Amino acid sequence: MINKGMTIEQILRTDAGTADILMESGMHCLGCVMASGEDLEQACAVHGINVDELVDKLNAYLEAK
Repeated sequence: MINKGMTIEQILRTDAGTADILMESGMHCLGCVMASGEDLEQACAVHGINVDELVDKLNAYLEAK
């Protein structure tokens, strides 16, 4: 399960398909240095993305697999 304390890098390692969800949500910096340094909640705050909605989408994707 994905949580908002995970880094982008950790989320991508969970399943490569999460990249599409992150990109569709406006998180276009998947390869940037901060992807391994800040957690999802921090990244969402910077990009103006609702972290709870994004976590729900990511987990729904993983559960459907």
